[in-house]
Amino acid sequence: FKGGDTCEYLLSSGRFLGEKVWQPHSCMMHKYKNSEAKNCLIDKHVVFIGDSRIRQLFYSFIKLINPQVKEEGIKHGNIPFEDKSASIKVDFLWYPEVNGSMRQRIKSWTEGSVAKPHIIVVGAATWSIKIHNGSNEALAQYKINITSIAPLLEKLAISSDVYWVLQDPVYEDMLSESRKMITNEKIDAYNEAAVRILNSSSRNSKAKVKVFSVSKLIAQETIMKSADGLHLPESSRDTNAMILMNVYCNKIMKPIDGSCCQPQPPLTLIQKIAFCFFTLSIFGYLIISLIHRNNYRKNKTCTDLESGEEKKPAISTPNVSTLEMLLHCFCKLGLIMTYFYLCDRANLFMKENKFYTHASFFIPIVYILVLGVFYTENTKETKVLNREQTDEWKGWMQLVILIYHISGASTFLPVYMHIRVLVAAYLFQTGYGHFSYFWIKGDFGVYRLCQVLFRLNFLVVVLCIVMDRPYQFYYFVPLVTVWFMIIYATLAVWPQIVQKKANGNCLWHFGLLLKLICLLICIYFLSYSQGAFEKIFSFWPLSKCFELNGNVYEWWFRWKLDRYVVFHGMLFAFIYLALQKHQMISEGKGDPLFSNRVSNVLLFISIVSFLTYSIWASSCKNKTECNELHPSVSVVQILAFILIRNIPGYVRSVYSSFFAWFGKISLELFICQYHIWLAADTKGILVLIPGYPMFNVLVSTFIFVCVAHEISQITNDLAQIVVPKDNSTLLKRLLCIAGFFSGLHFFSAMQDPLRH
Repeated sequence: FKGGDTCEYLLSSGRFLGEKVWQPHSCMMHKYKNSEAKNCLIDKHVVFIGDSRIRQLFYSFIKLINPQVKEEGIKHGNIPFEDKSASIKVDFLWYPEVNGSMRQRIKSWTEGSVAKPHIIVVGAATWSIKIHNGSNEALAQYKINITSIAPLLEKLAISSDVYWVLQDPVYEDMLSESRKMITNEKIDAYNEAAVRILNSSSRNSKAKVKVFSVSKLIAQETIMKSADGLHLPESSRDTNAMILMNVYCNKIMKPIDGSCCQPQPPLTLIQKIAFCFFTLSIFGYLIISLIHRNNYRKNKTCTDLESGEEKKPAISTPNVSTLEMLLHCFCKLGLIMTYFYLCDRANLFMKENKFYTHASFFIPIVYILVLGVFYTENTKETKVLNREQTDEWKGWMQLVILIYHISGASTFLPVYMHIRVLVAAYLFQTGYGHFSYFWIKGDFGVYRLCQVLFRLNFLVVVLCIVMDRPYQFYYFVPLVTVWFMIIYATLAVWPQIVQKKANGNCLWHFGLLLKLICLLICIYFLSYSQGAFEKIFSFWPLSKCFELNGNVYEWWFRWKLDRYVVFHGMLFAFIYLALQKHQMISEGKGDPLFSNRVSNVLLFISIVSFLTYSIWASSCKNKTECNELHPSVSVVQILAFILIRNIPGYVRSVYSSFFAWFGKISLELFICQYHIWLAADTKGILVLIPGYPMFNVLVSTFIFVCVAHEISQITNDLAQIVVPKDNSTLLKRLLCIAGFFSGLHFFSAMQDPLRH
């Protein structure tokens, strides 16, 4: 952390990721769309003053507002542009030299009641070098002229944004004979003079002219692609225009993935209350710990004065009380949430944009697969999808998803489609696991319901409070929660059909299948009736949970994307448990799941199906079309994987303890990555150690995994306290939780007007 404004970094430093993606130092740059640019610049007047290079920047800038603009203006004259729909005026004023004419134009804006432009972009020098043949006298005159203009620009900078664009280097080998006198040595001398003179008399930070020096760095990398050695290629001009847009608009539009030039958001009322709560928890835990320590010291082994022998105290060390455990959990959680806030809300650590390369995705994938195979152990049981195997499955999928997110691989469609299958596989496990539990145990009690809901939602609720984000922002947890409730409702509603009841009468199996068919019909109806879906989730209080940006469209899209896979998981569990009950499969150690012939045929079909899906996913050309097919076909690869993993007896009887360890904290890993591994709500990458990308990833990953593991333990500990088995105590806790959410809603309603 070097302090200062990230705007300074955006205007002065950065590097290229690949050939075309510019990465400012320490912050993230948003890619503005036309609609966003218009919203930012509505009723604004922007002026570009200078030579042909500034004219290039002018055209790139107005193309961000209207991409249809063509560069057809007078080369050596003024060029106006106006967007009447948004009342935006952008003018280019032809002043190729820093002289009296330029001074007079700038002075006119400082006098009287003339309307001042909101943004002024100035720059010129190459014409002075060219006309005066690079003479020293011309440089001396340039210094005099810029000295006379500087106070006027500083005066304008009090109420307007004023940028002085330093001169880009040239590619001397490509310059025409009439431009040979324009050398990089001369350009450096002119730039040095401008930097030294500008702001030299200004002591007021608000009256500072912003020096746009980043264009020099961009030109150093791209000027060799110039058509004439003097003017930048179009991609470089567009990058400069986008930087200019970020400098001005980020503080107005506040894009999530545009951290440059954004002030730290003020603390909300709910965040302040949360801060006070965690602070009190820390102090409360320290006080109780000190009291217990003093009591322990008093009761320590002491010497009997009469016999001279040591004797043990009559009172033993008391057990840890529920209050102390509760405060201990909140104490740790408070420290962890402070780290979350510092990483992704305070402007303390740097953030950078993602940049995808095949190497950044596939090399880590190969590395973790090798590690996973290395840590192979025997399973405790050899059933299909046993606990170790499902933990392993969750673990390697979660690691692949993490690598997918940090590498920005969503831009590569084949990888995106395969990752969609992994997300679907999580939901498949949700359907399989919860159906199996309810079918075998028949436990539809409130305790089980509350335990699952608490473990799924605790971390997300805390993050919604601390990070000031809506519940739907962490889309996967609402998705899993709603599907769990759907599974619970499907099986718990009358008539309750469980395995014990069905064993007595086979007709109950048909009753359960009828329930599943009804569920499938409901899913099908809601997926093709967006209006009905939105009406259901637009009712209060559901709307408070599932709205994002004022509507539930994002929630409908996420739900629809994997709408059938939970049903597939439930159906698979039903068929598997029926086969197991009738002893139609062999799950002994080392035994194939079916007879050799059947096993070989199924294994062959599974491998072909698995590869066929991968070939189809890799040939996808359009994300929208592939997303439409995905809900119906994703189950093919999931079932193929399950059969490949379970049909051979040896493969079923071993698992990777490395992947299984990560699988046990997969939910925490998925949620925590939003703020302490990635940054800007997953849009960028957190930079704890700038300048060393690999070392930074190692350090941030180590902290991230440790935090996720710790939160998993905290959640488990709190679940035992908050959700007790005793029904009367549980009812009291539920009333307290209802009171908590009512208070949360009340404070949220209080702060909403302030936010707007």
